[in-house]
Amino acid sequence: MEELAINGGTPVREDLLGYGHQVIDDADIAAVVETLKSDYLTCGPKTTEFERALEGVVGAKHVVAVSNGTAALHVACLAAGIGEGDEVIVSPITFAASANCVRYCGGTPVFADIDPKTWNVDPASIEAHVTSKTKAVVAVDFGGVPIDHAAIREICDRYGLTFIEDAAHAIGTHGADGRPVGGIADITCFSFHPVKTVTTGEGGAVATNDDDLGTKMELFAKHGITRRPELMRNGDEGGWYYEQLVLGYNYRIADIQAALGVSQLSKLDEFTRIRQEIVAYYNEAFSDVVGVSFQLDTTPDTTTRHLYVLRFDVERLGTTRRWLFDALRAEGVGTNVHYLPVYRLPYYQDLGYAYNTCPEANRYYDEAITMPLHCAMTLDDAADVVRAVKKVLAAL
Repeated sequence: MEELAINGGTPVREDLLGYGHQVIDDADIAAVVETLKSDYLTCGPKTTEFERALEGVVGAKHVVAVSNGTAALHVACLAAGIGEGDEVIVSPITFAASANCVRYCGGTPVFADIDPKTWNVDPASIEAHVTSKTKAVVAVDFGGVPIDHAAIREICDRYGLTFIEDAAHAIGTHGADGRPVGGIADITCFSFHPVKTVTTGEGGAVATNDDDLGTKMELFAKHGITRRPELMRNGDEGGWYYEQLVLGYNYRIADIQAALGVSQLSKLDEFTRIRQEIVAYYNEAFSDVVGVSFQLDTTPDTTTRHLYVLRFDVERLGTTRRWLFDALRAEGVGTNVHYLPVYRLPYYQDLGYAYNTCPEANRYYDEAITMPLHCAMTLDDAADVVRAVKKVLAAL
């Protein structure tokens, strides 16, 4: 048995392999430099080009690029008309922004539990939490694995709810019916943070096939101001003229970022191929490891994964998640945890949310550790991850 690095042994890797990392090549750099030398650093043609490219990729009639994924979620809730007294059902296993966007609008997040195998929000739990105050659902494609669109769509239609999909993890993923994520829900939100499959540095987008929602999204993301003659109330006074129709926000993305985004989108198919290859390798390697399970994805050939999480049966293994986390880090594997259930964050605890709001989400959190998955990795890197996990487990 090899001595564990946490106990002074030799680590599997000398250099730490991070759980996520951007891939920027010469074409990306050239695209940004070209924009830096152009007449427009913001509010220019590259933003429009990026939005049109996204419309093609995600199958949406309207896309508005914004400054980050959180802005996209806020714009989605504003366009959906979320306000004081409204309830919005959300998943607890997600970044805080998925619920914070509801709070920004004065609404109340209601946390539905997750499915124990897919780790996405459970449609049955969504329906169990619908009340007369419920106005929308924010469903997260956790790790890039698609939510049950059909079941959630049916619930939203039956109760008259706006279906918002938080696809921050899922650019390039397709639903079970083959449609790309972005053109299925009423509104879909994306993030282009550097750890995501496609990056603009910081950035996001909100997408819809609904004309009215598309107009609202554009207004709320850009100060509530328009130059579109068909929207103006007082007539067009000239080329300088604009009108503010609603109280919007400055959530615009810069052309510098959009230029990077256009270049990155051109490589999405290759990014997807690499991520699918690594996920398939991991799944095969961990399929027969006692005390370890991974996320169920019934459509892996059309999924672009952002995260790869293992669940460790800590009770069966006779250890703790903290020890496993530290032991793997010592072996050179840059583990992380995604996510602490949102209702267990101090801000939400102060609002009165119970610590055990969602039992299945709590069980998931106590066992989950995120492994490295990104396009700068090789299969040799993935083999190091597998070796480290098996080495640590062998010591138990």
